[in-house]
Amino acid sequence: MPPAFVLKPAGAAAALALLWVLESAAPMFEGRRGRAGHDLANVALGVMNAALVSLAFAWATLRVTEWARAHGFGLLRVLPLGGWLSTVAAVVLMDGWMYAWHRMNHRVPLLWRFHAVHHADAELDASTALRFHTGEIVLSSLARLAVLPLLGLSVGQVLLYETLLLPVILFHHSNVRVPPRLDRALRTAIVTPWMHWVHHSERRPETDSNYASVFSFWDRAFGSFRLRDRPGEIRLGLGIADERAWRTLPGMLLMPFRAHAATSAEAERRPGAEDRGGPHDLPHP
Repeated sequence: MPPAFVLKPAGAAAALALLWVLESAAPMFEGRRGRAGHDLANVALGVMNAALVSLAFAWATLRVTEWARAHGFGLLRVLPLGGWLSTVAAVVLMDGWMYAWHRMNHRVPLLWRFHAVHHADAELDASTALRFHTGEIVLSSLARLAVLPLLGLSVGQVLLYETLLLPVILFHHSNVRVPPRLDRALRTAIVTPWMHWVHHSERRPETDSNYASVFSFWDRAFGSFRLRDRPGEIRLGLGIADERAWRTLPGMLLMPFRAHAATSAEAERRPGAEDRGGPHDLPHP
C-alpha cells in the first residue's frame, strides 16, 4: 500500500487528538455539551465519506490525470514551468479551485442544501472539518474530475495538496483560543481560526465570507475577507431550532431533505438577523 494512503489517515487522527486536547485546555467557545457524541458523529461521517471517495473516485482520478499527462493537456503543461515551480503552481491552482467551489456552494441552492449540513454545526470544533454531507462529497468529487485535467495536475500533486489541506482545515475549524498575535501572523499566509469562525457565524454576511481553504490571500484578492474584533461573541450555526436533532449520523444524512422547515422563531430575534433577512433557511439563497 502506498505510504500516502497510510500517512494521511494517521496524520488526521494524530491532528484530531492533539486539537481535542487543546480544545479542552483552552477553548474559545465554552459551555460545550455532549462533546463526545458530537465529535464521534462528525468523525463517523468523515470516515464514511473518505471510504466512498477511495472506492468510487480514486481510480477515476488516476485515469483523468494520466490521460491529461499522456496527451500533454492542461494549464500546467502549457505554462513554461518546471520542477518545484510547477508543484507550487499546482498547489496554488488547486486551492484556487477550492475557493471557487466553496463560493458556489453558498450561491447555488442545490449545492447549499448539502453544504448547510456543515454550517449547521452550532458547536464548531476540529471534528466539524469532517462534517460534510455525502451528497456534497459526491458532487465535489465529480466536479474535480473535470477540473483536474483542465489544470493539468498529476496524482502526486493532488496528494501533496490534500496533505497540506487536511491539517489546515482541522486547525481553522478548531475551538482553540489562539492568541491574537499568533493568529494575525499565521493568517498572512493561511486560513486561521479567527477567519473561519466568522465564516461559521449565524449572520449571513459573515457566513458569506472567508471561503478560502488553505491560503488566506484568496479572500483578500476577491473581496470576501472579514474579521471580528471579538470572535468569542460569534453565534455559530444556522439558527436551526432543533439543531441537536441533526447531530447524529442519520440526522446529518437526512438534513438536506427535511431541515428546510426547521428554523426557529427565536433565531429570527437574535442579533444580526436583521442584516440577513432572518435565519439561514434551506435552500440558500
